[in-house]
Amino acid sequence: MDTTAAIDPSVPPSGTGCVECEATGGWWFHLRRCARCGHVGCCDSSPSRHARRHAAETGHPVVRSYEPGESWFWDFIREDFVPGPELAPPEHRPWDQPAPGPRGRVPADWLSHLH
Repeated sequence: MDTTAAIDPSVPPSGTGCVECEATGGWWFHLRRCARCGHVGCCDSSPSRHARRHAAETGHPVVRSYEPGESWFWDFIREDFVPGPELAPPEHRPWDQPAPGPRGRVPADWLSHLH
């Protein structure tokens, strides 16, 4: 898929945390935002890897980091960084939301759960 076809810069993010982790009471290490539909999922280092799963299930291969200070895009098909435009705000999770997160659901031994 052409990278430009995989990105819709007008779509806002789905929320402030991983959609699936929020629904199941899970937690994440870092967040990724689907560049096509705005779905926010957890990164490949997180226990559940929901961003990659979303890409596989929907055919939306490009994500953008949803972490403060990061603006890179990743293509799961190419397994490489790709260029991308500015996306609809907000550009990252809330500053007061910790990583890993969310607050209160991260186990004390969280490092042992990372991939």
